[in-house]
Amino acid sequence: MKNLFFKFAIIFLMLVLSGCGYNKFQSLDEEAKASWSEVLNQYQRRADLVPNLVATVKGYAEHEEKVLTEVANARSKVGSMQVTPEVLNDPEAFAKFQAAQGQLTSALSRLMAVAENYPNLKADQGFRDLQAQLEGTENRVTVARNRYIETIKEYNVAIRSFPNNLTAMMFGYKTKPSFTVENEKEISTAPKVEFGDKK
Repeated sequence: MKNLFFKFAIIFLMLVLSGCGYNKFQSLDEEAKASWSEVLNQYQRRADLVPNLVATVKGYAEHEEKVLTEVANARSKVGSMQVTPEVLNDPEAFAKFQAAQGQLTSALSRLMAVAENYPNLKADQGFRDLQAQLEGTENRVTVARNRYIETIKEYNVAIRSFPNNLTAMMFGYKTKPSFTVENEKEISTAPKVEFGDKK
């Protein structure tokens, strides 16, 4: 009798758990981790290009020390972060990660702007190859981030939908942070257009 009750309890739990979103959460959580790994992979690819890029620019533009130092410091900060899939469940850690990547993006943009002032550097084949690799990597980063955003959106909708939200509460599933626009306030403000004085 005890054995029969145990079997019924297992069958009941299987039916309840399969219809309440538990299995879907497992699947979506794994998808989120996989898409996050791809984001990290592309960011790492970008970070790996930085030392060669800095060395090449330094050969032509040694007196641009401030920009070169900013890039090196941003690269160092990104490299020192311990990034695990658990970051997905910690909005504060995720925001720090996003800020560090944003600083590196900004520093690389300044480095590319500096390169525009040096015709010999722009003509250097090694620099042009690195620049092309960096541009390709930035595109891959964008694609990986977009996939991650879509995966997290699906996960968060599942967590918040009834009756799945009851299962989520029971098993401790919470919404995961997504990438945000770094200058959200700026882009939501209408640009000011100023015309020169008319004479």
